[in-house]
Amino acid sequence: MTKTMSIRMDKENYEFLSDLSKGEKGDLSKAVRDLVHRGRLMLAVERYKKGEASLGKAAKLAGVSIGQMITILGEYGIQSNLEKEDYRRGLENIRRMW
Repeated sequence: MTKTMSIRMDKENYEFLSDLSKGEKGDLSKAVRDLVHRGRLMLAVERYKKGEASLGKAAKLAGVSIGQMITILGEYGIQSNLEKEDYRRGLENIRRMW
C-alpha cells in the first residue's frame, strides 16, 4: 500500500528534482522515490562499513535481502566483517531448520 506525502524543500533542491525528473518523463514522484531508495542503500552501506550495523540490520535498512546486501557491499568494495564463527553459526542454524 502506498502513502501520499507532502514535503517542503528549498528552491535549489526542487529545481534539482525537477531536472532529474525530466529523465523520468516528468514524473517528479518517481524521481523522489528513486532518491529515497538510493539514500537508504547508501545509509546502509555507510553504517555497515563503520560497524554501526550488522549485515542483517544493513539489509533491513536498505530494504533488501541479506543476499542482495552482500552483493551491494561487494559492488562498493566493502569487505565483509563476518568472522569464520559467524559462518559456522549460520550453517548450524540452517542444518537445524532442515
